Amino acid sequence: MAIEIFMPALSPTMESGTLAKWLVKEGDVVESGTMLAEIETDKATMEYESIDDGVIGKIMIADGTEEVAVGTLIAVLLEEGEDDSALDTVSSSKAAPVAVKEETIPAPVVTAAPVSTIAPTGDRVFSSPLARRIAAQKDINIADVSGSGPRGRVIKRDVDSFAPVAKPTAPAAVASPDGDAPYEEIKLSNIRKTIAKRLTESKQTVPHFYLGVDIELDNLLAARAELNSMSDEYKISVNDFIIRACALALKKIPNANVQFGGDVMRHYSRSDISVAVAIPGGLVTPVIRGAEQKGLRQISEETKELAKKARDGKLMPEDYAGGTFSISNLGMMGIKQFQAVINPPQAAILAVGSGEKRPVITGDEIRIATVMSVNLACDHRAIDGAVGANLLGAIKTYLEHPSTMLL
Repeated sequence: MAIEIFMPALSPTMESGTLAKWLVKEGDVVESGTMLAEIETDKATMEYESIDDGVIGKIMIADGTEEVAVGTLIAVLLEEGEDDSALDTVSSSKAAPVAVKEETIPAPVVTAAPVSTIAPTGDRVFSSPLARRIAAQKDINIADVSGSGPRGRVIKRDVDSFAPVAKPTAPAAVASPDGDAPYEEIKLSNIRKTIAKRLTESKQTVPHFYLGVDIELDNLLAARAELNSMSDEYKISVNDFIIRACALALKKIPNANVQFGGDVMRHYSRSDISVAVAIPGGLVTPVIRGAEQKGLRQISEETKELAKKARDGKLMPEDYAGGTFSISNLGMMGIKQFQAVINPPQAAILAVGSGEKRPVITGDEIRIATVMSVNLACDHRAIDGAVGANLLGAIKTYLEHPSTMLL
């Protein structure tokens, strides 16, 4: 019996996605594990693999189709011994109506002979998600790169070794007749669309309130310098201390490690810390799970690994799903202080500014200290002012006296 292949949910928040590229064509023999397509989700572009063996009998959704709802029939796989007549048993009612671009061209037939150039598909290029991301970061047109991968696919090494040829300068954009400044419209990615949707919902539906405090870092910086001088196998950052401090503070103030659930309140026994990472075209928040149970070195290694996967477009759903609390650190960019938007369904996010030398009054004396300003945004439906203040006070204590993180 023909096997129906449906649009998968590749992330917990995915409702629809873009079928960016078919990696197979009708008539291709596939096995379990064969990569079928590249699908752009609300978080990243992922390759979707087959879990069955068979022959691609019919592709229902063409390359480049956007807003394909999860559960939509996208292809039909014929089992051994079946022919096209088996397609008659497929229920077309299972395929949600999806508009297909008229200019989209199905995947080309590729010969078995090796090729040194990519096979174009309309205005699309046969390339890996990582290659496209690196090309975007380097401002390289992926269509200009020759592919050396299987079937002429453009892969990472092709982009890394690409030497662009100088092109004639394009004429400057002309202002519109009504006097608007010149502009260029760039289509939003699924990631940017999701960010826009979720943050708009957050500001419209979540009652934010904000608490700010200054934190002295001199003891922390001394402890960090001592730890980093003891070995070349690790390098602890200030952000690693912040992650652990927040995790321990949530354990100490459990009424802050919560999420509002309509007619219930979810209380979490584990501190899963989401760390905001900037990527081309957006922001993702991979999660350090159970951070209160992990040392600084482990937190540092996991954070670096997740940040690299995020920038390479290799995050998996289990890397960013969930999270009970978020940290957004713009201190390394010179930002002194800011207010962050809560990432629903979480109930709080800590905005971290840069550390700088400031005059501090202790008693009747003025001294110089390294001070960092932080701002805690709370969902007032879940966290009251006193609870938020206690949480921020605990974070401040842990960071100003880092030895207390060992207790």
